[in-house]
Amino acid sequence: MIYRNAILSDIEVIHPLVYKYAQEGLMLARSRNQLYETLRDMIVAEENGEILGVGGLHIVWDEIAEVRTLAVAKQATRRHIGSEIVSRLIADGKKLGVKKFFTLTYQPEFFSSLGFKEVTKDELPQKVWKECIDCPKFPNCDEIAMILSD
Repeated sequence: MIYRNAILSDIEVIHPLVYKYAQEGLMLARSRNQLYETLRDMIVAEENGEILGVGGLHIVWDEIAEVRTLAVAKQATRRHIGSEIVSRLIADGKKLGVKKFFTLTYQPEFFSSLGFKEVTKDELPQKVWKECIDCPKFPNCDEIAMILSD
């Protein structure tokens, strides 16, 4: 398995992967435009030329970043690809000085297994919510907020 930074040509594989999970209500949808705009935030897991997973780390504010857009191809689940992606994103964030990582998720069990703790959304800084205004679920967010701190 190769873990690498995402490149432009990966978006046409990442988009249907994310879209499929969004259709099942397992994650929020991301438009192609959103994926292109956040391309530099993402890493992919690739095996034999096939992208099997993706995840992003979005710097939000001083010392805080969001783990987002985490998806693993159905045929590759249970191979620890998702946990490896998150581990690499956190390591990259720490190199930049990030001290607090958060996620908004429908998969709290997965993130809990990686050390994230469930928190109320009120515990996250206001800066976190700047993109929520464009979400179709705004203002009735039903995702679960979770934090991983040093």
